[in-house]
Amino acid sequence: MDQVILARIQFASTTLFHYIFVPMTIGLAFLIAVLETLYVLKGKEIYKQAALFWSKLFLINFAVGVVTGILQEFQFGMNWSNYSRFVGDVFGPSLAIEGLLAFFMESTFIGLWVFGWERLSKRVHLACIWIVSIGTVLSAFWILTANSFMHAPVGYEFKNGRAEMSDFFALITNPQLWLQFPHTLFAAFATGAFFMTGVSAWKLLRGHNPDMFRRSFRVSITVALISSVLVAYIGHAQAQHLLAFQPMKMAAAEALWDTSEDPAPFTLFANIDTEKKENSFDIQVPYMLSLLSYNKLSGSVEGMNQIQARYEQKYGPGNYIPSVKMTFWSFRMMVVAGGLMCLVGILGLLFSRKKMLEQRPWFLKLMVGMIAFPFLANSAGWLMAEMGRQPWVVFGVMRTEDAISPTVTAEELLFSLIAFTTIYAVLAIIDAVLFVKVIRKDEQMEKPEEEDMKNYDPLDKEEAHAIAK
Repeated sequence: MDQVILARIQFASTTLFHYIFVPMTIGLAFLIAVLETLYVLKGKEIYKQAALFWSKLFLINFAVGVVTGILQEFQFGMNWSNYSRFVGDVFGPSLAIEGLLAFFMESTFIGLWVFGWERLSKRVHLACIWIVSIGTVLSAFWILTANSFMHAPVGYEFKNGRAEMSDFFALITNPQLWLQFPHTLFAAFATGAFFMTGVSAWKLLRGHNPDMFRRSFRVSITVALISSVLVAYIGHAQAQHLLAFQPMKMAAAEALWDTSEDPAPFTLFANIDTEKKENSFDIQVPYMLSLLSYNKLSGSVEGMNQIQARYEQKYGPGNYIPSVKMTFWSFRMMVVAGGLMCLVGILGLLFSRKKMLEQRPWFLKLMVGMIAFPFLANSAGWLMAEMGRQPWVVFGVMRTEDAISPTVTAEELLFSLIAFTTIYAVLAIIDAVLFVKVIRKDEQMEKPEEEDMKNYDPLDKEEAHAIAK
């Protein structure tokens, strides 16, 4: 295995693992803010109890997410120094703003919020968790500003043999960003919401504090359904945008080797032969691809072979076709997972509104399993987006093979890959153990008295020590 493959595997593995925690942090912060808002507005202790319970899981997730995220930026200097040198003046400011503004804001107000129960006024304390939630959203915005530049480079010019920023406003108004950011944001809300519904369902199955978890379920399933529908809607608009600006990615997502007939059919299943550049077998839905691409029942879609010929004329000799199988199947995995989330969200909201949850144990068990689906959709969507851009690290500007560090050997990359993977596996075990411990904790299964709530600390010493470690 050469350096490029190893560097890509390492970045993909660390990013996929880190991305388990990022949407959970964004989603849970928002939901806890909603629960505490209900407590302040309605004055019911049950909402405060719920906010305190979910805060433990949020803080564990946040702590592990911070640790796993540190390696992400280090890799730009270690494994991708040519990339960092070439586009660092454009890419770097967004990451710096994310770290110095958004992350510091999150960290500061998390501290105030955790230790401010009964020390700050209700409204000031509520403002703290909303600022935390806004901070997580701003972190996502600035990271996606940098990532959107990689997909659709804007606001730069070539100077001294590298790209330098010429228009910061163009970066933050990038059309790619304003489709990618809301798509990612609502996916994060859905991730936190399905996690909350799943844990609440598990608690309701066992009769643990049904009043609190019934309310948690109702709040979270509402957010889950709205977010899932918005993710699908914005994802549709994003696909149409990519059809015009990254047609190779969308052709690979359809395993469309040659320009389609008019109207274009949508491929449900295909046996893809990348060597012969054809599909030996496929199942298609007539008119559907034209409808998805142009919102009408007519129109052809350009194929990979034709785009390849056009790119060779524009960019020079080379293979511009990405991993077709990976792009094709990850796209369908994302769509299927998202569709199930919408369907289950409708049923969950219906059962919750009609107070039928406990009478549907099969559905509560289903909701526990649905915890995994947003993570599956997030990972599949990220793979489709990044793998479909290949062979470019910055589309049309820099190829991935030219972006790696020239002095890092394959042996060094392999060692760091094994080391980091081992560390991440340990972190995953710690995270899972802490989550299970908090969810099963007997003290949380009964409603505490109001006086006890005043003295309640969301992190007891044992758990604080475990998270710190």
